[in-house]
Amino acid sequence: MKSLEINGKLREVTGKKDSKKLRAGGLVPCVLYGGDAVTHFYVPFGDFRPLIYTPEVFVVNLNIEGKVYPSILQEIQWHPVEEQILHIDFLQIIENKPVKLELPVNILGTAKGSKVGGKLKVALRKIKVKGLVKDLPDSLNVDVTNLDLGQSIKVGDIAINGVQLLASKSSVVVTVSVTRASKDAAQSGTAATEGKTA
Repeated sequence: MKSLEINGKLREVTGKKDSKKLRAGGLVPCVLYGGDAVTHFYVPFGDFRPLIYTPEVFVVNLNIEGKVYPSILQEIQWHPVEEQILHIDFLQIIENKPVKLELPVNILGTAKGSKVGGKLKVALRKIKVKGLVKDLPDSLNVDVTNLDLGQSIKVGDIAINGVQLLASKSSVVVTVSVTRASKDAAQSGTAATEGKTA
């Protein structure tokens, strides 16, 4: 997995009043858990842009006053109206302890059914997985090249060594739906074949 570093500062005081004061100054209250102790810290909102405005998933090296904690983002709490993060939770990565996170689905190739007028529909953009961070890919690659009209790829069709997919195996990830254009193409192809036979 890709990684990035974010610098944070320890919070000397915690609580709603202090959190509100931090947010007013463009700072985001954060918590790091999963290690020996829970760490409360804050980070300028702008520093999170490379992490939150992308579908990619990162190992976040949190540098909190000189001490670096490899971690993953667990949850972001947004303001219901404004573009403001109220709070972020991070989980510290422990080498031999599996983590749960959502990986983006990356579609590879052009479906066979799309070439004859079918419409490719991606039903799942992200899938929750469980595994050791060292085994987790940047994304779940799904090759749709051989997908014909009316066919689909389900979660159960995807396999990655050392990684468990937590979504239902029967959940559709991507499908090629039949359209009017594909029906017309199929009918004209049949008519042409019958004409040659006659």
